[in-house]
Amino acid sequence: MSESTLQHDSEHTQDRLLALTDALEDGALENSAALVQVRRMLNHLPAPTIAHLLESSPRNTREVLWALVDKDNVGDVLNYLNIDIQTDILNKLSPAEVVSLTEGLDTDDIADILQNLPEQVIQQVLGAMRAQDRKRLEAVLSYPEDSAGGLLNTDTITVRRNHSLDVVLRYLRRHEELPEMTDSIWVVDRNDVLVGILPLRKLLVSDPDQTVQDIMDTEFEAIPVTMNQQQVAQKFARMDWVSAPVVDEHGKLLGRITIDDIVDVIREESEHSIKSMAGLGSEEDTFAPVLRTARGRAVWLIINLLTCFLASSVISKFSATINHVVALASLMTIVASMGGVAGNQTQTLVIRSIALGQIGASNTMWLMSRELAVAALNGLLLAVIAGGTAVWWFTDWTLGLVFASAIIINLLVAALAGAFLPLLLKAMRIDPALAGGVVLTTITDVIGFFSFLGLATLFY
Repeated sequence: MSESTLQHDSEHTQDRLLALTDALEDGALENSAALVQVRRMLNHLPAPTIAHLLESSPRNTREVLWALVDKDNVGDVLNYLNIDIQTDILNKLSPAEVVSLTEGLDTDDIADILQNLPEQVIQQVLGAMRAQDRKRLEAVLSYPEDSAGGLLNTDTITVRRNHSLDVVLRYLRRHEELPEMTDSIWVVDRNDVLVGILPLRKLLVSDPDQTVQDIMDTEFEAIPVTMNQQQVAQKFARMDWVSAPVVDEHGKLLGRITIDDIVDVIREESEHSIKSMAGLGSEEDTFAPVLRTARGRAVWLIINLLTCFLASSVISKFSATINHVVALASLMTIVASMGGVAGNQTQTLVIRSIALGQIGASNTMWLMSRELAVAALNGLLLAVIAGGTAVWWFTDWTLGLVFASAIIINLLVAALAGAFLPLLLKAMRIDPALAGGVVLTTITDVIGFFSFLGLATLFY
């Protein structure tokens, strides 16, 4: 398909979406006659676009729109919805309805959907499935959701190494269509152990009288079924894979992972990191009910309140000094704020590097040394600016010296904490993106206030 054709299709889809949005804003859902037109426009949109529209709609509108989605489309649309909305919809369905809704989806997509349901409901859904489909799905569900096994799709095409290419081509033509994202065929032995990869780009241009063994790639890299999904994503990014085979500890082929699933992993990790820093769930529904949203956010707000009390308790220890030198009250928040910003810069870099697998035992100390050196240079620069400003503002050289010294101390501590905290939390199996921000802010606040007020007490 040419670039101009793709652009035309994209513009056509966008025009439909705009027309549908205009219809909704004009109150079409309140007019039964207009619902027919809305249904027609809605179901002519691609499944990802319908899902986006549902996620962008308030709950009442969403429920009406979901009821208008054709039965042939509901499974595909559901697959593109975020977890919160998926769960809301699935909880209202019977096991038989869930089976009907997911019919035709890839095994890994069905597994992703079911993993958001209670175990009892999952077993009911499995019990309502055909034996072959149930066996495939149980194999995927037996692996952790965040592992290669949780991503694998069992819909694969395999051949033997002694087959001629002509036989392979005739075998492929017997299929109505190849599985999506098929760029290679897996070569296995009698025990289904993966022995080679046959790329379609070679198969289609090679002499049909050759055998699979003549042109297959034997220098391949398979993905262990237990590999973490972040590591799988890193492999795909480095190797530019479209699909990759997944094997067990004995090298037996279990299925494959495709690039569309990896894109989902990368997107989810990005959203998780961004939202976790604000104490939000990565799959939080923008239009969730008030009570659910408030409950989800209250936990981290309470934790943050407790850490603020800790920082305030440090300030209260130096109330006599603050009363003696009132200027301290207007400057001490600057020290804490500068430490928080510097620490967040370092912590963000380290969390990203952890996610990309770039940090290990061999380079951790080098990274910490580099961050301390950067903090020292920036600390000296800011100390000169801040200290000089304080002297000019309050005509007090002692205050300027205390202010400058506290900034240097807090920036050094912030750099050390920003580099060390994510590694420590990761080792403790705590998400650095979720907990790191709160802990780092507490450290920089406490150290900032303590160093500034402590030095002021000492000098004054």
